[in-house]
Amino acid sequence: MIEQITNYITTKYNVEPDHPWKKYPEYTTFKDIESGKWFVLIMHLSKKTLGLKEPGDIWVMNVKSDPDFIMFSSNMDGYMPGYHMNKKHWLTVFLDGSVSMEQAFDCIDKSYMLVTDTPTKRIYEAVKQIPRGKVATYGKVAELAGNPKMSRAVGNALHKNPDPEHIFCHRVVNAKGELAKAFVFGGEGVQAERLRAEGVEVVDGKVDLKKYGL
Repeated sequence: MIEQITNYITTKYNVEPDHPWKKYPEYTTFKDIESGKWFVLIMHLSKKTLGLKEPGDIWVMNVKSDPDFIMFSSNMDGYMPGYHMNKKHWLTVFLDGSVSMEQAFDCIDKSYMLVTDTPTKRIYEAVKQIPRGKVATYGKVAELAGNPKMSRAVGNALHKNPDPEHIFCHRVVNAKGELAKAFVFGGEGVQAERLRAEGVEVVDGKVDLKKYGL
């Protein structure tokens, strides 16, 4: 199961396993690249440590989870509130076959979503959804990200855009359809060039929102 979990995470999330403790080299963590926060911790423990009656050792996986699901699943085979973690927000999943691979993958996906769900992350995901040939205002991006009042945060996030090739900040304009005077990823005139290359007409540093806006 550990090999399958490792392959799943490295393939889907492009995250490599890490072994941060010399004392416990078999322990494996997986961290979100952007925030550096764990979303999976795999450990090898004695069953006695977990409060189980039978002898022997067991591999387990700690994941972040919804408090309601933690409470519900604690009465099911293969789950318990997070060992050595905040028991309200972390879940321990037994990797002994009592939980199916599909269920384990679902737990991983949920954990990744919870760990990476920040306003900045939602802004970047919203900008990714602006199609080629269209633009969106800062206010529209804020609305798509779930909070219409954080348009200023949109500007701040895009100024720090870690991946302009996939987070299309050149497709974001102000409320009047005006382009940035000095586009941060390339300099003056670059935003207009990129928009024109995608079929968006730019006149005097401005885009017609009625025609090209979302």
